[in-house]
Amino acid sequence: MSTGGVKLGSSYDEARTRKVNAEAEIAELELAKVRGELVIAADVVKAWDDVLSALKGKLLSVPTKAAPVVAAEIEAGSCQRILEDLINEALEELSNYEPSIDPTEASVSESPEETDSGTQATTQTKRKRVGRPKKTAGLANK
Repeated sequence: MSTGGVKLGSSYDEARTRKVNAEAEIAELELAKVRGELVIAADVVKAWDDVLSALKGKLLSVPTKAAPVVAAEIEAGSCQRILEDLINEALEELSNYEPSIDPTEASVSESPEETDSGTQATTQTKRKRVGRPKKTAGLANK
């Protein structure tokens, strides 16, 4: 049996064996990810960040919604029911919330340096316009 000039048991042979084993492990991890059996830690952090950001937004909107309604009430029990209803409404909306994470997009072979750039994106807020659309200049002149 020819080994191409390499002694069996040499450091090259051991390194090649480690490389083949590592490649097999990576292939197994990618297969588990495709099957939905593997969760990437960075994806979990991103999903939780999205959920907690949505929670924060909903909870911060409760006083704004409640203030005009509660101001007209005289009894504490009525105020409490109004607040409970608004909080339950916010929690109901959040129970249907699904973060936009596609587990097949993330790469299993990401190095720690690559995942650090992804964590920066999770700290940015999503700024979306809220309310009625502004009138365009073309419509205002007609």
